Amino acid sequence: MKTELAGIVATPATRPSGWTLRAVVSAHLVAIVGQPVFAGVYLTGDYDSLHWHAVGADVVTSIGYSQLIVAIVVWVRLRQVWPFLGTAAVVAAETVQYFAGLDGALWLHVPLGVMTVAALVVQFVAVWRRPVVRGEARDA
Repeated sequence: MKTELAGIVATPATRPSGWTLRAVVSAHLVAIVGQPVFAGVYLTGDYDSLHWHAVGADVVTSIGYSQLIVAIVVWVRLRQVWPFLGTAAVVAAETVQYFAGLDGALWLHVPLGVMTVAALVVQFVAVWRRPVVRGEARDA
């Protein structure tokens, strides 16, 4: 919703919960980008890096669940459901990927990891591209 006064168009500013969402999505992206690096180092023969990949998986998953909570707050306070839906899809994929990695199912773990990173990059662009503002109320 834009307001105009004397020919000047004012766009609404991102709300605090929107800034929190941006911060959590950014941290989530930074954490998840490290995962293929640790896996790659492991594949070169540095077997200690598998430990770092496992620790990274715990961090990424924890941030993902935190992002889900923030997305619920954005949905409730700002009436924006898309961050929740996108986050729920990413977190579901991360959870499946996490357990596929623990089980050694690399046929699922690797491609799902690539898709998860790509989805999170798209989400990062979406939350930073425009203000995260309160949506319009709909009639019941």
